[in-house]
Amino acid sequence: MEVFPLLLVLSVWWSRTWDLANADSIIHIGAIFDESAKKDDEVFRTAVGDLNQNEEILQTEKITFSVTFVDGSNPFQAVQEACELMNQGILALVSSIGCTSAGSLQSLADAMHIPHLFIQRSTAGTPRSGCGLTRSNRNDDYTLSVRPPVYLNDVILRVVTEYAWQKFIIFYDSEYDIRGIQEFLDKVSQQGMDVALQKVENNINKMITTLFDTLRIEELNRYRDTLRRAILVMNPATAKSFISEVVETNLVAFDCHWIIINEEINDVDVQELVRRSIGRLTIIRQTFPVPQNISQRCFRGNHRISSTLCDPKDPFAQNMEISNLYIYDTVLLLANAFHKKLEDRKWHSMASLSCIRKNSKPWQGGRSMLETIKKGGVSGLTGELEFGENGGNPNVHFEILGTNYGEELGRGIRKLGCWNPVTGLNGSLTDKKLENNMRGVVLRVVTVLEEPFVMVSENVLGKPKKYQGFSIDVLDALSNYLGFNYEIYVAPDHKYGSPQEDGTWNGLVGELVFKRADIGISALTITPDRENVVDFTTRYMDYSVGVLLRRAEKTVDMFACLAPFDLSLWACIAGTVLLVGLLVYLLNWLNPPRLQMGSMTSTTLYNSMWFVYGSFVQQGGEVPYTTLATRMMMGAWWLFALIVISSYTANLAAFLTITRIESSIQSLQDLSKQTDIPYGTVLDSAVYEHVRMKGMNPFERDSMYSQMWRMINRSNGSENNVLESQAGIQKVKYGNYAFVWDAAVLEYVAINDPDCSFYTIGNTVADRGYGIALQHGSPYRDVFSQRILELQQ
Repeated sequence: MEVFPLLLVLSVWWSRTWDLANADSIIHIGAIFDESAKKDDEVFRTAVGDLNQNEEILQTEKITFSVTFVDGSNPFQAVQEACELMNQGILALVSSIGCTSAGSLQSLADAMHIPHLFIQRSTAGTPRSGCGLTRSNRNDDYTLSVRPPVYLNDVILRVVTEYAWQKFIIFYDSEYDIRGIQEFLDKVSQQGMDVALQKVENNINKMITTLFDTLRIEELNRYRDTLRRAILVMNPATAKSFISEVVETNLVAFDCHWIIINEEINDVDVQELVRRSIGRLTIIRQTFPVPQNISQRCFRGNHRISSTLCDPKDPFAQNMEISNLYIYDTVLLLANAFHKKLEDRKWHSMASLSCIRKNSKPWQGGRSMLETIKKGGVSGLTGELEFGENGGNPNVHFEILGTNYGEELGRGIRKLGCWNPVTGLNGSLTDKKLENNMRGVVLRVVTVLEEPFVMVSENVLGKPKKYQGFSIDVLDALSNYLGFNYEIYVAPDHKYGSPQEDGTWNGLVGELVFKRADIGISALTITPDRENVVDFTTRYMDYSVGVLLRRAEKTVDMFACLAPFDLSLWACIAGTVLLVGLLVYLLNWLNPPRLQMGSMTSTTLYNSMWFVYGSFVQQGGEVPYTTLATRMMMGAWWLFALIVISSYTANLAAFLTITRIESSIQSLQDLSKQTDIPYGTVLDSAVYEHVRMKGMNPFERDSMYSQMWRMINRSNGSENNVLESQAGIQKVKYGNYAFVWDAAVLEYVAINDPDCSFYTIGNTVADRGYGIALQHGSPYRDVFSQRILELQQ
């Protein structure tokens, strides 16, 4: 804890020692650094050392300096130290501090006519906000801003416009002054963009945990939607931690696109940010020109830069901040200005100035020195350093880097374009949707076994199960077309999913909500409740509700030949045979016929009965009775027999060739009106919820659903409902029960039942459909839906 104050004491002591050793030098500059800017001091001393070794610039003269450290948030201390430096006699003042003290130093430099080269620095690498220094065209403005103005508003607006974003969220860290992007917020608001702001706390893990504890599932999904497009305005360390947390907690999907903007992002930060992120990443940072010739990287004209600063492989150079680079170039610029003054022999000696005295006069040579500095320019580590009429450095270049959409760790990043305030954007930025090529992507698929949609086709011990079915065919078609692979598993509780009392979901839908699976597929219907927590593709098959019933049992009847006529009709026919036989006997007895020679027929009652019966079944021989009355009666009898036999033959043929299933239940309306056969469905399923919502809706015109709900909801649903569809099918087969379920599933069961013991009735109107469920905000929804439409065609 005592190391840093000790370093400050040593550096001040070293500075004083340097001053005493070079008391005869005519070049003396002062430097004020923020007490946290240790590296600024190191680079400053390195720059002075490099220039003192370069005899071509200052010839025999040497630069001496005095360095002091201040609390950047204490303007009084900064002014006090600056006065102390001016009292020692300085030609220029270099400061690397924040905006809080910059205004006070500006006022002091203007009053004392000391050229003040201000290098704005931000706290802990957080993006800069404009300092708002008062600028005027008068001659009393002695402060020069070495770092270019803050162009973050312009760069972000152009990039967001190119990407055609309409809704996004801006995250900023606790050290950033949000007023720095007020101009950007005003412009996007005028363009109708929907922008949200959120501050990222220092304890990011606690912040994310609080979100999960306070937001409901629906609110959390809406928050995830917001995170699909985000801008991060924060220091690189906070950005890395924040990205890691949201990725590990599954708050972002593979189609998210985040923009990170910060001037202070080096190559190491870029690689680390890309490694930790998923989806697409765009990085905007300030960049500086690098000589193509490797041997010339450490040379700027006639000046050689220390290799620790210009060698990209040097650890010190890799971790330098932008303010460090500008400090080096500032010293180089001052050295060239001093060289110009020495050449022109217009040197003004240093004067010891006092800030305390009211009648103290400013430095007489300040204006001449300021003009020489402003007219000069150097090529250094930051490129061209020069000043415009307003005392600012206009030279700034931003580099725009980006990745493609994806989830691969360590995926490549490439340069997308660049931006500068003169020419604007150079490059093309497009926010393309996820392309059809999904090769290399492995999706985790959750399912529920349901014939004929998903069935186990092969189950070998020690090997993954293989599945088949209509839904699997759809999944395989998508896999073949898009190029992805998948791993499939069954939902642990074998349920499709329903909301619980605590607001969470179980079953297949719960696996998607908790991000344990990428997609869910089975006989899964698209419902409003499910769409609140997951996304669905377009329907790949229509859905309707059906009823599974058991067929009436068939029995072998030995008297099936009697079935065409009722028993009463058979009794009437038998009575008619007896009556007609008796009448024939009486007629022949009263008027005996003349028998031919050799005839043995007698007119007994038995023979009369047999004759009438034989003629009825069309087996009689020659008529033995020749009386007119008998012949007339027999003619009428034969006509009657012809009609009866013909009717019997026709009905018998129809009865033996056509089996009619006579049931009183032929539709859902018939099922709802009867109470002899109890019926139900799977508890808490989509069918259960559908009947419940319809049955409890007072505005529902059809009373069928209210009648069905009363039956299904007996004993709070426990009496007539089952936990799984297979249990409902078995209950129909071995009991007096009707099972209400998906019509497609029931038809498959009825067709493939080995005993042919089922038949189905259903609703021909398809009010919903089967779809593939995905995580909320999944990038695959549109791609899958488009391919399903093509398959349907």
